[in-house]
Amino acid sequence: MGIPFKTSRLAALAAGAVLTLGLAACSPAANPLTTSSPGSPGTGGPLVVGSANFPESQILAEIYAGALNAAGISASTKPSIGSREVYVRALQDGSIDLVPDYSGNLLRYVDKNATAVSAGDVMKALPAKLPDGLKVLDASAAEDKDSIVVTEATAAKYGLKTLADLGRICGKIALGMPPEAQERPQGLPGLKAKYGCVPGQFLPFSDSGGPVTVKALLDDKIQAADVFTTSPLIAQNHLLTLEDPANNFAAQQVVPLIRTDRVDSKAAEVLNKVSASLTTDDLIKLNTQVSSGSSKQNPKDAAAAWLKDKGVAQ
Repeated sequence: MGIPFKTSRLAALAAGAVLTLGLAACSPAANPLTTSSPGSPGTGGPLVVGSANFPESQILAEIYAGALNAAGISASTKPSIGSREVYVRALQDGSIDLVPDYSGNLLRYVDKNATAVSAGDVMKALPAKLPDGLKVLDASAAEDKDSIVVTEATAAKYGLKTLADLGRICGKIALGMPPEAQERPQGLPGLKAKYGCVPGQFLPFSDSGGPVTVKALLDDKIQAADVFTTSPLIAQNHLLTLEDPANNFAAQQVVPLIRTDRVDSKAAEVLNKVSASLTTDDLIKLNTQVSSGSSKQNPKDAAAAWLKDKGVAQ
């Protein structure tokens, strides 16, 4: 969200129970995202798909597992593992076999000095920086990145359209971001370096752009906030996203991060086809289904509906 800081986002918008996905396998001819010859993972039993501790990651994990199961590749989910620091260790120690991640923040995690910001440059730089035994598959066009949002009233008061505009008045406002924004390059250091934005007050919010942060914004306790671009809270509350012309927030394409000794070529093909079908609009819709309204779904059900819509599961 996505994160800036995908790694710390709490599941404030939706709480998922421990999820397992048992979608019925469909024939390859009926499933455009499956491989032509379903198979099993390399060794060691079913693949375990992990997720970070926020709803969108949980949905994506269920989508990955559901697509694999529909292709005849046994997979289960292990949701809400925690931050990137935690789930990368889980990959390395074999607790999980793959996890959805976000390209730009993953690159900055494995390379503190990374400067790539465009989608192409990030994906070009990322593979060589990953720990031994880990690999990213194809990146999706779907993207969920940090953004700084303001209310319509604040935008009108200060004439805000871009982060450069915010930089000129930053000392007059309170800015809400996750606690780690104080240290991470795309947080306060980046806003200062690229836009001269040093907020008059910094307020840390541990829900990573969730309802607590947005309520503080609407109550004018803060005047700008870090909210992920696929959050339904932006449209629901008529918030304005400030443009980022200097690319403080790098591209954040959804990408599967895998153990190379566990995810074989057949499973990789399934996951790559999922990535080819996933869009940013899909993420917004899925997040809305899981996080909004009285009829909100759990991540498992939202993922199952997406898989059915794409023809992966009936």
